[in-house]
Amino acid sequence: MQRDKSALTNFLCRLQKHSQPGSKTELLHFSQRRPKLSPEPAIAAIGGGTGLSTLLRGLKKYTDKISAIVNVTDDGGSSGRLRKNLGMLPPGDIRNCLVALANTEPLLQRLFEYRFTTGDGLAGHSLGNLFLAALTEEFGFEEAVVAASRVLAISGEVLPVTLDKLVLKAKMADGRVVRGESKIPQAGGKIQRLALEPETSTVYPAARKAILAAQLVVVGPGSLFTSLIANLLVPGVVDALRQTTAHKVYICNVMTQKGETDGFTAADHLQAIYDHVGEALFDTIIINDNLKIPPILLKKYALEGSFPVMPALERVRKMGVRTVAADLISPTQLVRHDPEKLARVVIKEIKHGGSVK
Repeated sequence: MQRDKSALTNFLCRLQKHSQPGSKTELLHFSQRRPKLSPEPAIAAIGGGTGLSTLLRGLKKYTDKISAIVNVTDDGGSSGRLRKNLGMLPPGDIRNCLVALANTEPLLQRLFEYRFTTGDGLAGHSLGNLFLAALTEEFGFEEAVVAASRVLAISGEVLPVTLDKLVLKAKMADGRVVRGESKIPQAGGKIQRLALEPETSTVYPAARKAILAAQLVVVGPGSLFTSLIANLLVPGVVDALRQTTAHKVYICNVMTQKGETDGFTAADHLQAIYDHVGEALFDTIIINDNLKIPPILLKKYALEGSFPVMPALERVRKMGVRTVAADLISPTQLVRHDPEKLARVVIKEIKHGGSVK
């Protein structure tokens, strides 16, 4: 093990010669970073997929004390293939968060995101996933994430919610049981209950420590059932959330997701979480209230079975949660959270979380 650690250190030193400020490939990424808050708040952000990475891109401009706690039930695409063939934890959501928190050359970030389109066995894989897979084979998954974090010079840390290999299963309202994260949204029908296999998994100690040490804990945005609730079901996560003195915030999605949250309002999102892990988990819910979406975009999303999430503010308030409604939509060709807008609203929640730790 000591020899492996030494080999990892040597490997990182060689890589970092090409990823430090001042090298010939340095671009504007470093100089354009916003000055951090002083003192910097400690934030634990729980989620997965593109939702969490969107939040992280905004938060890293305010603090380096970020702990991204990431879902590990993905079994589709490149991650699913690597999980099946190599027996490793799925790397995709980890990779997304690493890139979101990166402070290195944009070229290196683009390489991590590069996805092969041809090649026997390579097509569909991202280079970042393969990089993590190679490091995992050589040094183990924990050290692989640490190595990638150093290469990308990330703000904070990225942590799997657990090191246990899990399968997500859903009981549907019609009685069917669907196994596998990627298959659940495709099953059709209403999700009644989620569970993890095996039930004996445990929260990654570093993730638990990050939750307990945080000033602010944020859950979401992200796929309600397959990203967020999947994280909260890992034994020890909710216990840590109830023990921490941090201010706890849930960020509701801006659009419904076909096969998961069809017809859901913001109140329905919150209720689904409470149905799985118990009520009174959050102090605040952040909801998008800008419903003035261009008709051409609404039509595009409607064809995919996705519609704006209605705020349902009165019902949410009756659930005993402080409500923050704001325009959070990104002015792009996609209807999703804007990293800058969302981060500004989240950072304002610091004042509700006590002194900086």
